[in-house]
Amino acid sequence: MGTSLEYEAVVIGSGFGGAVMCARLSKKWPGRVLLLERGKAFPLGAYPRSPHDMADNVWCPQGDQARRPRAVRRHKERRGHLDGMFDIRHFARIDTVTAAVLGGGSQIYANVFLRPPAAVFEQNWPCNVSRDTLAPYYDVAQQVLGARPVPPAQGPHDRRHIRRTGHFQAFARAERLPTALADICVFFGNGYGDGSGPPTPLGVQETNRYGALQTSCTYCGECDIGCNVQAKNSLDRNYLHVAQARYRLAVRTRSEAVRITPLDAQAQDDPDGDGRHGYRVVFRDVRSGAEHRVTTRRVVLAAGTLGSTELLLRCRDLHATLPRVSSCLGQRFSGNGDFLAFALDGKREIDSTYGPVITQYADHRLFDRLDRSQAFLLQDASYPTQAGWAAAALGPVMHPLEKLWQLIRYAFDRAYPGRTSGSAGYLMHKLFSHDLSQYSAVLLCMGLDKADGALRLNRHGHLDIDWPQHGNRPLYDAIVRLGERFTHFIGGRRYLPMPTWLWPLKRNVTVHPLGGCALADSPQRGVVSAHDGSRGQVFGYQGLYVADGSLMPTALGANPAATIAALAEWIAHEITGNAPDAGL
Repeated sequence: MGTSLEYEAVVIGSGFGGAVMCARLSKKWPGRVLLLERGKAFPLGAYPRSPHDMADNVWCPQGDQARRPRAVRRHKERRGHLDGMFDIRHFARIDTVTAAVLGGGSQIYANVFLRPPAAVFEQNWPCNVSRDTLAPYYDVAQQVLGARPVPPAQGPHDRRHIRRTGHFQAFARAERLPTALADICVFFGNGYGDGSGPPTPLGVQETNRYGALQTSCTYCGECDIGCNVQAKNSLDRNYLHVAQARYRLAVRTRSEAVRITPLDAQAQDDPDGDGRHGYRVVFRDVRSGAEHRVTTRRVVLAAGTLGSTELLLRCRDLHATLPRVSSCLGQRFSGNGDFLAFALDGKREIDSTYGPVITQYADHRLFDRLDRSQAFLLQDASYPTQAGWAAAALGPVMHPLEKLWQLIRYAFDRAYPGRTSGSAGYLMHKLFSHDLSQYSAVLLCMGLDKADGALRLNRHGHLDIDWPQHGNRPLYDAIVRLGERFTHFIGGRRYLPMPTWLWPLKRNVTVHPLGGCALADSPQRGVVSAHDGSRGQVFGYQGLYVADGSLMPTALGANPAATIAALAEWIAHEITGNAPDAGL
C-alpha cells in the first residue's frame, strides 16, 4: 500500500508551521514531501515598490469569492487576476491582513520572536502543553531563525543608532512599565548571529549557515512589505531553503488546496474513512484554474488560521469528505488584541522610517502583574521611506494655515532684491524640515483579547467571522489611553487610532488571527489533539495534522511566530521520532 502513494506527506502552506514541518518531514523522507503554497516566490529585489505595483500586490485571484474591501474588488475588476502577497479580508466587525507568498507571514511580519508568559498557557490550554513543555522547541526555533536584539550603537552618529527606540524606552520608564529590546529575526551577519563576533557592516552580503545568501540589515524600514535585500531571516532563508536544497522538498507555488479526502485500502476515495490508508489532496492552479490530485500518507494543514479552518469547514460541511471533524471547529477565534495607532506631529524627533520595524516592547500588565482584561504589549514601529514621503505630503492638509503662511512669506521674500537667491532653498527647508514621519510615531499593540470569536461558512459557502467586539473593549480602551499618554509624552498634536476604529466604523484589524482549530484534550473542547501519541492530529483522523496559528486556544498577547514554530517543532518531533536541532 505504501508504494502506491505518491508522497509521505503533503504540507499545505509555507508559514512558520508549514516551513518547520517541511524541513523536519523532508529530512525524515527525502524527496517524498510536497509543499503546496497558493502564493508565489519573490526572488532577491523583486518585491514591489512603485505605487502602481504596490496596488497590484494584493491577493484576489480569478474565481476568488472571499469577502474583501471594496477597493480591492474594484481594483481586481480593472486589473483582472491579482496574485500579490497581501491577503486582505473584510468582515462585519474585524478585518484581517495575512500573507499569500512562499514563506508565508515571515515575509511581511515585524521579525519579533517572543515567548508568551507562562500564565497564558494556564487558562484554556490543554493540561500537558505549557511554556516549559515547549521550551526546548522554542530554543531550537530561535536558533534557526537567528533571533537576537538589534546590535548596540556606539553613539548617536552611528548608523546603527535608532532614535525611536530610545523614546519608546523613555516613555516606558516614565510610565513605570517594564521594557526590553526584542529578539528579532533579522540578519546582522553570521558572527553577530552566533555570538562569535561583531555585526557585519550594513549592506554587506554573506552566505548564512544554511547556504542562503543574505544581506546585513540596511535599516531601511521595509520589513513589512517584503525585504528586497533578504536581510530578514524569512523562512525561505532557513527552514524552506534546507528542505529544498538538502532534502529535495517538492514545491508547487500558486497551488491552492481545495479538498482533502481519506482513502481506502485500494487507494480509492473513502469519505467515511479515518485516514489510516492515506489521503487524496485536490488543489487548484490559481492561474489556470485547473485542478490536480495527489495521494499521500499524511497531510499537514499549515495554511494559517483562516486558510486551515476554512478548508476543514468546507471538507466537513460542503464536500462531506471529513465528516468526523469536531463541532468545535471555528471556535476560539482571536485577533491577538492587535491594535495600530499613530502619535502625530510631535516635538521630539522619532525618525520612524529608520531601522527594523520593531526593536523593543513595553509590557502593560502581561508579563508583569498580569491583568487579563488589559494585558498588552506596546511596540515601536518603523515604516518605509516611501510612506514617509506620503506622510510629508499630509503636512499641508493637517496644517493648511501654517503652510499658507510659509508660501506668503516666500512670495514676500521674493519682492526684495538680494533675497531671491536663497528663496527656493528656504521653501524646500520649510516644507520638509518638520515632516510627519520624522516627528510622528507608529504604535503597535497586541494583547489578551477573550478569543471568543467564531469562524464559520456563510450562506455562500465562504468564510465569515463573528467577532464579539464589545466584550473586548476594556482591552482596547486601555490601549487607547496609553497611546494618548504616549502622544502627550512626545508633544504630539494628535493621537490617531487605526482609521477603521474611528466612528462610525469602529472596526478592528488583525494581522495575527489565531484559533479555529484549537489544541485540546478532547474533541468536546477542541479540534486537534494535544496528547502524546497523537500530537497535532485532528480528532477522528489518523495522519491529518494542523500546524499553524489556528491551533491556539487563546490569544497569546505576544507576537505569535515563536509559538507557532515551537508547536510545529513539537508536533514534528513526534511524527519523525527525530529530536529537532538547529543545524537542520
